[in-house]
Amino acid sequence: INYFLFQFNHASNVLSQSSNAPQASFFSPLQKVMLPPNAFQGKVAFITGGGTGLGKGMTTALSSLGAECVISSRKIDVLKQTAEEISSKTGNKVHAVQCDVRDPVSVKNAVAELIKVAGHPAVVINNAAGNFISPTERLSANAWKTIIDIVLNGTAFVTLEIGKELIKVQKGAAFLAITTIYADSGSGFVSPSASAKAGVDAMCKSLAAEWGRYGMRFNVIQPGPIKTKGAFSRLDPTGVFEKEMIGRIPCGRLGTVEEIANLATYLCSEYASWITGAVIRMDGGEYVSMAGEFNQMKKVTNEQWDLMEALIRKTKDS
Repeated sequence: INYFLFQFNHASNVLSQSSNAPQASFFSPLQKVMLPPNAFQGKVAFITGGGTGLGKGMTTALSSLGAECVISSRKIDVLKQTAEEISSKTGNKVHAVQCDVRDPVSVKNAVAELIKVAGHPAVVINNAAGNFISPTERLSANAWKTIIDIVLNGTAFVTLEIGKELIKVQKGAAFLAITTIYADSGSGFVSPSASAKAGVDAMCKSLAAEWGRYGMRFNVIQPGPIKTKGAFSRLDPTGVFEKEMIGRIPCGRLGTVEEIANLATYLCSEYASWITGAVIRMDGGEYVSMAGEFNQMKKVTNEQWDLMEALIRKTKDS
């Protein structure tokens, strides 16, 4: 087994997934790190929500590619454990910095500590998020505010604080935000998240236009469903929707943390230096599958198509 392949998988905390969809065999995920081993040598990467799930997977990939990573979240114990785990496998430093992205003072202190322990970052990944499913009429003002504060305000506070520090020292960086496919379409039962994520997408496109002059790039990944403990415990607590999700994904399976991490590292690398303001959907085709007016006609059998074709031909000259 490839060494980095093993530690990449071990760190990502993906739950087992099964798919009976026959097409899934055509779309098997590649689990190994994509870029050359030293793609981030000498670079500092800052990842919010870096202790678990997608954040942990992206940190693992960046560290394996030579980056000195600084991970942040509210839970310092989880962060320290993740930092030690990744560092022991990659041989590169991983620092843990406590930060509550909802609090501008906490963010300011965390960024000061980031610069102190590792230096100015060349990569900034806004991954910290919060979400839960609920009928909107059941939400309190505080529930709404909590999601907006974490997702939209938190991303803005981190981006503004780090951006201003980079402008001071005339250093560029690649910023990446992790949002969701329903940031474009909206979605019932997660309206605070949809609203906040759409705001993040707009902010990244706005700053791509404005801050390119300072050497900064801004891109977004919109993942489809990826089975991690944190997300699925809150969004699919009973497990009944997993089969339904796989059924509407043309590739016939859920995504993996490793696939997101590979796209993330590419977008933050010098290989992507001409990509900015991009919002990339990575969902196995779920969005287009749900969007098409006639996509459900894949359930029509060949016999039924024969019958319909005959009926259509009869009406040709009428």
